[in-house]
Amino acid sequence: MNRGEILDEAKRLTNADRQKFYGTPAINFNRISRLLSAYLDSEITPEQGAMICALIKVARSMETYKADNYIDGAAYFAIAGELANGRK
Repeated sequence: MNRGEILDEAKRLTNADRQKFYGTPAINFNRISRLLSAYLDSEITPEQGAMICALIKVARSMETYKADNYIDGAAYFAIAGELANGRK
């Protein structure tokens, strides 16, 4: 896949029906950040939760190429940016 295809697929996935299953990104990453905060005994913001998910994809991509890691990584970065923009 080229960069445009990766970004197009990330955009398609983040604007699809996933909200029906997981809630909006704001709701979902609020939940994720609360769980991470409890587990780590340190406050994690929803934006940081999305960044952690992106970093997991970075770690996975270090082992082997799988388009899913790049697509999801791009989506997580976009969600983190949206969450960061919403708190300003």
